[in-house]
Amino acid sequence: MGIMGTFLLLAAEANAVHSELAEGAAEGGFGLNLDIFETNLINLTILVGILFYFGRKVLSNILNERQSNIATAIQEAEGRLKEAKTALSQAQEQLKQSQAEAERIRQSATENAQKTKEALLAKAAQDVERLKQTAAADLNTETERAIAQLRQRVAALALQKVESQLKGGIADDAQQSLIDRSIAQLGGNV
Repeated sequence: MGIMGTFLLLAAEANAVHSELAEGAAEGGFGLNLDIFETNLINLTILVGILFYFGRKVLSNILNERQSNIATAIQEAEGRLKEAKTALSQAQEQLKQSQAEAERIRQSATENAQKTKEALLAKAAQDVERLKQTAAADLNTETERAIAQLRQRVAALALQKVESQLKGGIADDAQQSLIDRSIAQLGGNV
C-alpha cells in the first residue's frame, strides 16, 4: 500500500467516526468521542492529507528551485573550468615561448662568446706578430749599430796602429802594402 492508499484508509475511518458523531448528535444532542487515540488519529490523518496536498506543491517548488540552483552552479563550475583550461593553455604557450627565447638567448650568447674569443685570439696573434716584427727591427737596428761601432773601433785601432807605426817609422814598401790592404778591406780597387 502506498501513501495514497493509507490516506484513503484513514479518510474512510475518519468518515466513519464522523458519521458516528453525527448519529450521536442526531439522537439527542452533542456527542463527544472520548477515545483520544482515535481522535488524534483522525486529526493526524487530516493534517497529513492537508500537508500532502499543499506541501507537495511547496516541496516540488523547493526541489525545482534547488535543482535549478545546482544546474546553475554546475554551469558556472564548467565555465570556470573552461576559463582555467584556457588560462592553462595560454600559460603553457607562454612557457614554451619563454623557453624558446631563453634557448635563443643562450645560443646567441654562446655565439657571441665564440666570436669574442676568436677576435681576442686574432688580436693577440696580431700583437705577437707586431711584437716579433718590432723585436726583429730592434735587433736589426742593434746589430747595425754594433757593426757600426765595431767598424769605428776597428778604424780607430787601425789609425792608432798606423800612427804608432808612423811615429816609429815605416818603410815605404810597408806603407804602400798597408795602404793597399786597407783599401782592399774597405772595398776599393787599387
